Amino acid sequence: MTSTDEPALSGTSSTVTDHLVTLLDTYNTLNASTIDELHEEPSPLEFMRNVALNRPFVIRSGASSWPATQKWTAEYLTSTMGATPVQVATTPFGNADAIVEMSDTSSTCDQTDASVEKPDTGTEPPKSAPSRIPELLFVEPHISHLPFASTLSYITSQSLSPSFPAANGPVNYLQTQNDNLRDEYAQLFADVPSSIPFARIALQKDPDAVNFWLGNERSVTALHKDNYQNVYAQIRGKKKFVLLPPVAAPAVGEKELRRGRYEEAEGGEFGLKVVVMEEEERLPVPTWDPVREEVPGNVFGEHVKPMRVTLEEGDMMYLPAMWYHHVSQDVGEEGFSCSVNYWYDMEFAGQFWSTNSLIRDLSMAVTGNVPED
Repeated sequence: MTSTDEPALSGTSSTVTDHLVTLLDTYNTLNASTIDELHEEPSPLEFMRNVALNRPFVIRSGASSWPATQKWTAEYLTSTMGATPVQVATTPFGNADAIVEMSDTSSTCDQTDASVEKPDTGTEPPKSAPSRIPELLFVEPHISHLPFASTLSYITSQSLSPSFPAANGPVNYLQTQNDNLRDEYAQLFADVPSSIPFARIALQKDPDAVNFWLGNERSVTALHKDNYQNVYAQIRGKKKFVLLPPVAAPAVGEKELRRGRYEEAEGGEFGLKVVVMEEEERLPVPTWDPVREEVPGNVFGEHVKPMRVTLEEGDMMYLPAMWYHHVSQDVGEEGFSCSVNYWYDMEFAGQFWSTNSLIRDLSMAVTGNVPED
């Protein structure tokens, strides 16, 4: 590259940034920054209009008549599932499938809680000793198979009993995301619809997956997106969502990160350590954390309008394909939060997928985070 090339490249990057800002501002002008609330299920035609617009909505009390909403107490779940082994995701802080800042990225690492700022000592390491630059890793939970009844007891006791020995210990979350309600939790499947009628008729397909989620208030799902039309029902407790449309890709700080996984280790944080998956491909991961910042702290942040919505017990929500969402939760009176969601595969034909892929690639190019081949 010659010196005369550099201003041209810089100017091109600046021009692309300006165009992306214009794109975000135009979207905000043409679309509401609040979520529509319905008080009855939409017809298939009404639902398809929202799919076409790629806009979410909430149906208040939409799942209130489901048997699950009426029956899924801790006692009922325990008696129905008993000691059936279930897959349990365990993390030190409730941060399953999340970004973790590591001080050392050798094959096993010491974790720095990404939510805590490191103190500034005012000193620098000696020049003869190269400093370690913290690396962001996308870290998956430790997976084990445990009896359902004892897992539910652990989750609820951790939430309700300050004297519980593991009150501040590792966090367990039931979040398999692999159609588990028709497999791992098949005993409970009869308590929910096999499909959502307005979605099944409009999309002309059954759900790819029906998932069961159960945890306490310490479990948090980091900002991410899914290639599914998602119909979500809150059964117990509350779910709190922060949402951004696909067009907001420039603002979420997506980076290509190496992957890691929590594994058991003596002397690690709560008996867990992070092991880097050296041979795995890097994953594109949004780095914006809505808990730490109201809006993303980059040049695009002031041009997006994150939506915040809380689902109460019995509420439903349609979350369109490729919408970014961060999820936290509050427990019900029995100390757990429980949800069910239906994933319907999105349509990849047409302009939607291709256009959003272009926006993402341009966004990563102007921030220097170009995806690897």
